[in-house]
Amino acid sequence: MSRKLSIWLVWLLLCFSLVAFFGYQMFMQEQKPDFLIGDATHGHHQIELSCATCHTEPFGGEEVIHDACLGCHQEELKAAHDSHPIKKFTDPRNADRLEKINAVSCVACHGEHKQDRTFSMGVTLPEDFCYECHAEIAEERPSHEGMGFDTCASAGCHNYHDNRALYEAFLLKNSEGPMVKAIAQVLERSGTKAIERKAGLSIDQADAPTASPEHLKEWSLSGHAAAGVNCTSCHAPNGLPWQDDPGLEACSSCHQNEEKGFLLGKHGMKLAEGLGKMSPEKGRAVFHGDADLTGLDCASCHDAHNPAPQLAAVEACTSCHNDTHTQSYAASPHATLWKKEQSGELPSGSGVSCATCHMPREEHKEFGQVEVRVQHNQSMNLRPNEKMVRDVCMSCHSLSFSLDSLADPELIQNNFKGLPVQHIPSIEMALKREAEKK
Repeated sequence: MSRKLSIWLVWLLLCFSLVAFFGYQMFMQEQKPDFLIGDATHGHHQIELSCATCHTEPFGGEEVIHDACLGCHQEELKAAHDSHPIKKFTDPRNADRLEKINAVSCVACHGEHKQDRTFSMGVTLPEDFCYECHAEIAEERPSHEGMGFDTCASAGCHNYHDNRALYEAFLLKNSEGPMVKAIAQVLERSGTKAIERKAGLSIDQADAPTASPEHLKEWSLSGHAAAGVNCTSCHAPNGLPWQDDPGLEACSSCHQNEEKGFLLGKHGMKLAEGLGKMSPEKGRAVFHGDADLTGLDCASCHDAHNPAPQLAAVEACTSCHNDTHTQSYAASPHATLWKKEQSGELPSGSGVSCATCHMPREEHKEFGQVEVRVQHNQSMNLRPNEKMVRDVCMSCHSLSFSLDSLADPELIQNNFKGLPVQHIPSIEMALKREAEKK
């Protein structure tokens, strides 16, 4: 065989190998690390190796990616009464605006794998992109004279999608009120009183052939025992063989809404995409060096035999998170209230735990009845933080104090120990505009 022919054969073999390798990666593998063109944003980095989550078809284009965005976020946008829905831009009267920003597509603003030009919330457009549609705002509203377009969101005045706490009518309705309300309490979870009224199950009704005395005692004092849920209900449901570690399915059989929220948030999104459990070393937040690395599921926060909310509300959070905000919690006024509630000095719902703010209790109306549930998607109201105002802060504080506090970075870092030094003039501007109408 000639040397020239040998070179050609080696070259063909190499090309065939490369095509086979990348072809297998592209079309056969769920995870495609070799095709990752850059890190994903803070909100999506956990699932960046699950390409099919967003790219539902190879080289599918923006329209396909947009549909994938709505697959995860449509319900959240609906709940927020999206202030910039797609239908606003499909209106022919706004056709000229689409020439500058293709606002009917999520990826027009939220691009991935472009860290060099990615701002907060995964926005890849310049911070003054509001100008494209609102260039004449100073003429329409003299109160906006001299304001730069890069301050629309950062000043705590507007949020592109979730503007519920900043609508002018809402600002006017809640323009007054004390810094701290006379009755400062969060909603009570549905079913709590009903469980307390039940006789519950005793230890001899546990139905646990292999349980230790310690586990049986913990279970007998838990909400599960009070609600009539014995050990077999989780470890051997529907006559199945006993499982020492029943996993997420055992919890979701009764707590479907909680599971749904968990899988949508940062704690569970990897699990939802079949990428295994989230663990601290895979996150971008600041964690303790000895944080549990086995991965997050329900039992990571809720003790399997003593699922007391008090354990999940603070201790589970502080055992992993180690940022300044979390470190400052123990010395904060919120923590003082929480300790007093736990000791019985204050009524239920008057203390403020980590979960009070980051996993708030929400009212849901179903079949004509209102049910109060804990939102287990801990990412739901975290960014931008104005989303916390209505469902969290205003349970205890005035609208004005809430907006000022969330606009003060130093106050957030020390976990709200003190008064805000920032002030958001939104309410005063709304009142002045209302007075000018009269």
